[in-house]
Amino acid sequence: MDERVMTRTEALMHEVRGRIAGRALAPGDRLPSIRRFASAMDVSPSTVVEAYDRLAAEGVIRARPGSGFYVTAHHQPPMVLGAPRARDVDPFWVSRQSLDAENSVPKPGCGWLPADWMPHSALRKGLRKLARAGDAMLCDYGSTRGSPALRRVLIARFAEEGLDVTPGQVMLTGSGTQAIDLVCRMLLRPGDTVLVDDPCYFNFLALLRAHQVKVVGVPYTPTGPDIAAFDNILATERPRLYITNSGLHNPTGASLTSQAAYRVLSAAAAHDLTIVEDEIFADFDPASSARLAVPDGLNRVIRVGSFSKTLSASVRCGYIAARADWIEGLTDLQIATGFGGPSPVATELIAGVLAGGSYRKHMEEVRRRLVRARKDAAQRLAPLDIVPWLMPRGGYYLWCRLPDGIDSAALARRAMADGIVLAPGNVFSVSQSAGEFMRFNVAQMADRRITAVIKSAIEQEREAGAEPR
Repeated sequence: MDERVMTRTEALMHEVRGRIAGRALAPGDRLPSIRRFASAMDVSPSTVVEAYDRLAAEGVIRARPGSGFYVTAHHQPPMVLGAPRARDVDPFWVSRQSLDAENSVPKPGCGWLPADWMPHSALRKGLRKLARAGDAMLCDYGSTRGSPALRRVLIARFAEEGLDVTPGQVMLTGSGTQAIDLVCRMLLRPGDTVLVDDPCYFNFLALLRAHQVKVVGVPYTPTGPDIAAFDNILATERPRLYITNSGLHNPTGASLTSQAAYRVLSAAAAHDLTIVEDEIFADFDPASSARLAVPDGLNRVIRVGSFSKTLSASVRCGYIAARADWIEGLTDLQIATGFGGPSPVATELIAGVLAGGSYRKHMEEVRRRLVRARKDAAQRLAPLDIVPWLMPRGGYYLWCRLPDGIDSAALARRAMADGIVLAPGNVFSVSQSAGEFMRFNVAQMADRRITAVIKSAIEQEREAGAEPR
């Protein structure tokens, strides 16, 4: 509820919802009678009637004539995220702050480029072309595997790096996150073990919590996962799935080496492990680093990606490249959960931009700008004793160690009070061992207020730590 005073009817509705959420009332359970609930809550029976009627209209409960009111069988969600952790280190924290912030709020903790870095001209040109398309393009559902034109573009791009893919091995999805969700729906069951990097992209953790699986982290090094730890985890935990970024790792910016890729694939084959390789940052890489899907040939590696980082987060579309039999199953899942593929308007727009010569020029310019932005950000953070874990060769993230004794969650909380969105380290860490780290988006650090606010927050933390307890 909002901050206004609730009416008595709303208070009753809030009470019923709370009992359902807390499992005091399960699907199919009968609610207290009108008179009994009125007496217990010290309200009139007419107030209870109004509350029950409004909850029934919302689908939370339903009436059985002559019997009473019952919790609807479908009201409880099949997947429960579990008890939230402290908000300053919750996987949803940065997403909520970044997505809900006004455009004027500096967001060095967010995961996308500023709007003025994106290819507006190419997008507007594509939209004008689509506005002249037939009615079906603007009004019909998408086909089950998505735009053939965009899939052909993807297959050609894969071929350039040596990955031979047939049309039956590629499907489009509503987003990169949906792509991973579909894979999890197909391959995982509650209680299964999933391996991720530690640290890793925080939404991997949020999504896996929704699937009620056990999440295990493998320490990530400048050359890829710690191979000794990787081997040991596969032998002892027997994970079903490993989700990773092999190129320009999020959040560290590290790049997988060929030697590490070979050992990861060898261990995966020995332990029957399936790998999801998230390639969302591939086009930011100035040189083609080692990948897992290419040497594997999409045997046990599933490649996913999207275009939200390079083209537009407003035009959502992701993709999956995998074995043909897996694509069959994933297509059925997409129909079941979304009825068809992604928006034809979005996919045709993306296909047109990618096929044109402007996209390569756009990415070349973005990579040049990021070289300058990384250098500038590191120089501005250095006087604050904030040091990059490594200097990435591409991408827009700096994974930085904070000064001794400064906790990144506390720092992010103080910065948020001054209108700056930061990404504290433990948001990315399964083991919660990254409290001394912070991820910075260098493309979002042009505002000079950012370092001033961080400096002030560090000073406040030191003062608070020096106070007697």
